Amino acid sequence: RPYQGLSRYKPEKFNRRVLSKLVFRLLERFSVDPALCPNVINQRHLRTLNYLFYKRFVEKTMTEENWADHIQSTVGENRWLQEQLVQSLLHYCDVRGAARWARRCRVPPEMLPRAVAEELRKLHTQDRVEEVTKADNYKDSKKKDYYQLPIPRENIYFLGTWEETLQCWEKVLQPGQVIGVDMEWKPSFGMVGKPRVALLQLALKDEVFLLDVPRLLEQAEAEGEKEKLPHFIHRLYSDAAITKLGYGMSGDLNSLAAECSALKDTEKQMQGVVDLLAVDKKVDGLSPEHNHEQRGVRQPEKGLSLLVHHVLGKPLDKTEQLSNWEKRPLREEQILYAASDAYCLLEIYERLCKDPESFGLGSDLTESLVGKQSKKPRAKKQLNKQEAPSPSGQECQGPETEPSCPPGPISPQQFSVVCDNMLQGLGRYLRCLGVDVRLLDNEDDHRKAAEIARQEGRVILTSGLPYQTLRSQVGEGRCFSVNCSEKAKEQALQVLKHFNVQVSLTDIFSRCQ
Repeated sequence: RPYQGLSRYKPEKFNRRVLSKLVFRLLERFSVDPALCPNVINQRHLRTLNYLFYKRFVEKTMTEENWADHIQSTVGENRWLQEQLVQSLLHYCDVRGAARWARRCRVPPEMLPRAVAEELRKLHTQDRVEEVTKADNYKDSKKKDYYQLPIPRENIYFLGTWEETLQCWEKVLQPGQVIGVDMEWKPSFGMVGKPRVALLQLALKDEVFLLDVPRLLEQAEAEGEKEKLPHFIHRLYSDAAITKLGYGMSGDLNSLAAECSALKDTEKQMQGVVDLLAVDKKVDGLSPEHNHEQRGVRQPEKGLSLLVHHVLGKPLDKTEQLSNWEKRPLREEQILYAASDAYCLLEIYERLCKDPESFGLGSDLTESLVGKQSKKPRAKKQLNKQEAPSPSGQECQGPETEPSCPPGPISPQQFSVVCDNMLQGLGRYLRCLGVDVRLLDNEDDHRKAAEIARQEGRVILTSGLPYQTLRSQVGEGRCFSVNCSEKAKEQALQVLKHFNVQVSLTDIFSRCQ
């Protein structure tokens, strides 16, 4: 209801998106129950629905199973969201698809459009069976185009008890062991709170272990041994005799430390770590099997998938990346995806060590890649500066990892960015320094930044919760989170330093003439 003390109250003048961000910031800062703000939560869920429809029906990069899982968890029992879902299905799909979901959500027929209600009466279970069969046939036809896990399925173990996990430890914590490490978590889609790690993958030469992190933590706490899992992870990462392979390991560890406070200093003590994200920046072209015309050509894949394509010849199938990793049991496709994500690191490392010159790398590859403990505290210190809580209580995340060596210097004319709508001051400041800047309008959705970045090859500058969503939509290192507590000048200095942009006198105001 209108507050009587506001004499010139004009609701149409309020920027709803800015207000929504403020509400979520306050919810997280003061640990307020989101149920007290149903309208804001509904609007955020609606934007999530729109994003899921975009991924499924426009980009076509999300499987039916993944999409259905997220739709179900987003909509839940909320009748208003169910109505929005039906309307979106009518737009993107057809009446039958809308009717199937209406039946699945048990939407009363009187709430449905007439055409959907009529179709609902005709539906039979066989329709769903036929749809799943078609999807399976499609997936089988696509498998040959992607990286294939070279070990048999029976060598992939899902560990949900401590008895099983202790047997895994005996194999993993062996001196001289080389291990591929990866983690998965359920996408948060910008909701309150940080995503929690749902799965920890450890790949050895002949087998892969998938650790059910939430269940193991729950069991350990029930047994009064809350530090059991953090102790194992700390031992693993601090043992210099064990080589740990990862891709963006700093980001994974930060996510794990968010729910296991005992791991917050693990990054400072890491030894024997090889972060292949740093290698990705050095690898030249595609694998030796590709001809000269193909080498150096930019592929549609990004991140680890692109590195796998470069080194092993085929990309990773990332259709399971946005899965609901907290749902149990995991689907077979999720298990194979998780195992492949960790195991491919072993094959990449072996291939690069065997023939580094073919990929434009030095012959002393092994020695140069293994992380040195002395370098870690400095990287962590810089990361902490970017993640320091702002006065508003929002944590401003930096990039997932700090590269092992800084990028080469570039001029402002060579640097192009797209600034999220909460960083318009930063965008204008960078433009004054000669940087090619595009600014989102206040009404624009954050995802428009990712669309512009992909189309025009720009780096995304954002802050706060949108960073979690946007960074997964562009390549590694193409999304940077700015400290939102600083002024535009300090933010600009932070960006210029991170990307090694060298500004000269002739660059200043060069784009303002």
